[in-house]
Amino acid sequence: MASIFTKIINGEIPCYKVAEDENFIAFLDINPNAKGHTLCVPKEEEDKIFDMGEHMYLQLMQFSRKVAIALEKTVACKRVGMAVIGLEVPHVHVHLIPLNDMKEMTFTSKIEMDPKAFSKLAKKIKGNIS
Repeated sequence: MASIFTKIINGEIPCYKVAEDENFIAFLDINPNAKGHTLCVPKEEEDKIFDMGEHMYLQLMQFSRKVAIALEKTVACKRVGMAVIGLEVPHVHVHLIPLNDMKEMTFTSKIEMDPKAFSKLAKKIKGNIS
């Protein structure tokens, strides 16, 4: 059965996309820990990150780095944190979270944003992708 991320990749579910290439997609988390919380997802379904082939794993890290650099240019933060957890969705994904406080990495503190704010932010991040 296709994961929610596969449905996003296939265009069956909308997202606030910030980057995409032939192997990966990055979009804003709709239940963010902080403004700019972004998910980097391989287009090929794989449940666990360390089950990925080494080449694809390294490409995911390179893609995530590119997105993280754009996030730092877009969202005021001390740094961009990265987490790979994968318990909620059985499809590899990297969380990139602009951080000003450790609570933003706990996944217990969430912020709310309206669709207009998500769209505006996604556009700004996309504009900073190199």
